[in-house]
Amino acid sequence: MSSPTTSLTNCCTAHSSPLDFSSLSYLSLSTNPFPFPSSHTPRLPLRIQSPHSSRVLPAPLLLKSRSRTRASPSSMATGSVQEVLPPALDSTSDPPAIFDGTTRLYISYLCPYAQRVWIARNCKGLQDKIKLVPIDLQNRPTWYKEKVYPPNKVPSLEHNNEVKGESLDLLKFIDSSFEGPSLFPSDPAKRQFAEELLSYIDSFNKGVISSFKVEGMNDADAAFDYFETALSKFDDGPFLLAEFSLVDIAYAPFIERFQPFLLDVKKYDITAGRPKLAAWIKEMNKNEAYKQTQRDPEEHVQSYKKRFSAQP
Repeated sequence: MSSPTTSLTNCCTAHSSPLDFSSLSYLSLSTNPFPFPSSHTPRLPLRIQSPHSSRVLPAPLLLKSRSRTRASPSSMATGSVQEVLPPALDSTSDPPAIFDGTTRLYISYLCPYAQRVWIARNCKGLQDKIKLVPIDLQNRPTWYKEKVYPPNKVPSLEHNNEVKGESLDLLKFIDSSFEGPSLFPSDPAKRQFAEELLSYIDSFNKGVISSFKVEGMNDADAAFDYFETALSKFDDGPFLLAEFSLVDIAYAPFIERFQPFLLDVKKYDITAGRPKLAAWIKEMNKNEAYKQTQRDPEEHVQSYKKRFSAQP
């Protein structure tokens, strides 16, 4: 497994490099002036922390039940799922009954890497088969490193008396090892392009982040232009492989954060001149599995301003 600082595609850790997302401290704000994730976010009560402290709110969070609809590539079998989101476990929390046969996905509600695997779990309709165990990254319990996952990162998956990590590996493992709609295409050309896109995601993230503290937007332009071009590879659908796949899941949590931050701080609209990216975002916002994991865009803006010392 990779060390915490070697890759942007892995997991969230306690300590961050300049290009890591793990130590972001999110604020709970009510406004939502940004187009991503559109009007869906206010309905999602994903407010895990107080806006004035890092204290975890004690009450479990309830996602409202959606009306039952026929599954489509963007809704992915989750239309009527009702799920209670537990509060994050911290240094004062007791461990779960580890290795008791329960499959557990250890995440942080704030971590984009963990969000990837959370989305995939929802897309497969595995809410009843894979239990969410959220961890407070800023005050994590010692038992997590000692008894669950020695790298002390999220996400990790406890399954069949083993614990696996690394977000991209877990995306593929969940897709291939559990029931539910397939998240990877059968077409050989699409499978090959999927691997290319997954290999590029490090460069994509670095290119966008490098623009946060400089005047020009050349690197971000190149990254988003690549994404726009990738969406043109197959013309039989709005997603990166035409059909919805784990590749869309891999990119979504980062674009969710980049779009409102760049619009607020740089006045840079990532969809300007990129109609396919705009359409992709619109389609992603229809995905019930993804919507259940989203946070208020303003939270991302404020946390990135704090993380990268950007001025409003």
